[in-house]
Amino acid sequence: MTLRYDAGELITAMVTPFDKDRAVDYKSVEKVSKHLLEQKTDAIIVAGTTGESPTLTHEEEQEILFCVKSTVSGACKVIMGAGSNSTETAVAASKKAQELGADAILSVVPYYNKPSQQGMIEHFGSIAKSVDIPIILYNIPGRTGVDMTPSTIAFLAKEYDNIVALKQSNPNLDLISEIRMLIPDDFAIYSGDDSLTLPMLSLGAHGVVSVASHVIGVEIKSMIRNFKSGQIAAAANMHKILYPLFKKIFMAPNPTPIKALLSKLDVIENYVRRPLIELDEKDRLELLECLKKIQERTEEK
Repeated sequence: MTLRYDAGELITAMVTPFDKDRAVDYKSVEKVSKHLLEQKTDAIIVAGTTGESPTLTHEEEQEILFCVKSTVSGACKVIMGAGSNSTETAVAASKKAQELGADAILSVVPYYNKPSQQGMIEHFGSIAKSVDIPIILYNIPGRTGVDMTPSTIAFLAKEYDNIVALKQSNPNLDLISEIRMLIPDDFAIYSGDDSLTLPMLSLGAHGVVSVASHVIGVEIKSMIRNFKSGQIAAAANMHKILYPLFKKIFMAPNPTPIKALLSKLDVIENYVRRPLIELDEKDRLELLECLKKIQERTEEK
């Protein structure tokens, strides 16, 4: 079955680099973009939660999109985080993303105001009718305070051809089975949590929207390819190797840990915008040691 839209198996939710004044560091945006291509990412999401979207201005988001698209020059897809808890704002952001050449948009369930399921249907329906580019739904009840149900996801998938995929950040794996049973075969599911990638693949997910792929993208891609080619034991073994880092990069609010690790690797400077605070040196070294152990184990294979 051909997907209605294939963003690839490994999508990276990209960090937004800042300088010491916590202004967007566009030279480092270019550097991270090139680094992610080396990590074998199939698509980059800009201005998502990992990109600290709550603290970015709309102008910054648009400039970051332009910068990433110019840097990757078609080597991977570029997806714009265009969600909002205001339907009017989400529609405007989605239209702007299409105007600026985004390959697709990621649209989160409205947060804080906790809409009903019918409210979600009307929210995403308004977005879908306003643009032609593909829309990836983003369900993350831990941040939004409300969960989009399988039946709502299925309705949207069937009603709107340009609603093409779901990023599911809910650890209840029964929901993946329920969603998969209800949605069309050409609608893609992505794990929204690195540690759940392999379990979700076994239940019919297509890939992952990853944070860890900033530093172990090649290994994650290998795990996915091994699973899909029937090398289940190899995929399971890679999962076990990578699992410690999957968990450690959430030792503090995302993206604080992954930014700290990227700074240790000299990809970016270690700055986040308030109210987030930078990880201390002890934790940065702990993360680096975890990554080195993974690299040693994968080199042995």
